[in-house]
Amino acid sequence: MAHKVHPKSYRIKETNDWDSRGFYQKKSTNFLKEDYEIRGFLGKRLERMGVEKIEIERFPRKVNIIILSSRPGLIIGRGGEEIIKLKKDMFRMMNKKFDKKVAEEEVNIEIKEVRNPWLSAKLSADWAGQQLVRRVPYKRVLRQIVEKINTNKEVLGVRVEFAGRLDGVEIARREWSQKGRLPRQTIRADIDYASEMARCSYGAIGIKVWIYKGEKFN
Repeated sequence: MAHKVHPKSYRIKETNDWDSRGFYQKKSTNFLKEDYEIRGFLGKRLERMGVEKIEIERFPRKVNIIILSSRPGLIIGRGGEEIIKLKKDMFRMMNKKFDKKVAEEEVNIEIKEVRNPWLSAKLSADWAGQQLVRRVPYKRVLRQIVEKINTNKEVLGVRVEFAGRLDGVEIARREWSQKGRLPRQTIRADIDYASEMARCSYGAIGIKVWIYKGEKFN
């Protein structure tokens, strides 16, 4: 049996950076637990708002939360109403679940726009999941997602896999499509990877997306 390694953790500090950064010294376990709670809260709250990832930066008396999204307008709201409400709700959650009390001034939320969602494996996998839940035939979704990703000049290779009871058949199986190169054993290869689950009426469908964008040299 092969030992499968997550493509992003395999390349930390070579092509990727940590999603949690800052001062994690004496209470690192508590801070990591807090980061997990923050990501869980924001993930549920912003489920259909095109969130690619959530980065957390910690300073001695401040926490900076960076949300990368393809639909920042939905998160911010008209006149910033939604982002103010989100910050208050998150501040309330942090004081309820964390051991220490957090002042509202210590938490800052920053929104960054993802200009091209088809260069993001996470957003592409989310789109495929939404299509499968709507009962679009999986072959059409598989063909469309590979074509949409491959039209970008930055992309040198793409691979998409679906697994489960595809189109509701009795026996689960795996289908995949690939275009271009995908050197998964090369550490300096810049490969974006994401896995998602589409909860369809006939069962769960697993989705995996790899996007190869060339090599990075330090």
